[in-house]
Amino acid sequence: MIKPVLLRDKYFLRDLHEEIDFYDRKLAYLDKHAEFASPEDRAEAEKKLLAKRALLERKALELAASGVAFEERDLPRSFRAMSPEHGDAQKSHTLVQPT
Repeated sequence: MIKPVLLRDKYFLRDLHEEIDFYDRKLAYLDKHAEFASPEDRAEAEKKLLAKRALLERKALELAASGVAFEERDLPRSFRAMSPEHGDAQKSHTLVQPT
């Protein structure tokens, strides 16, 4: 049996950006509204979400660095601060990793 090939195109990158934005929202909810029995429980929940998000972020940055085109309007809010330009949402950009 032949395994299906995963496409790593602009649509895959857009979906990664949406998922990263989803984790950003989950982290914001965790900080503002979630209640935990102890600070250790909160820290552990935050650690798990950040680990999942970091993997997605790494994949997205690798795809962008390899030349996969994307629209700035599709970027997660947390990536927009990393983008070299903020103005024109119609242009395709390449993300620059933060130093």
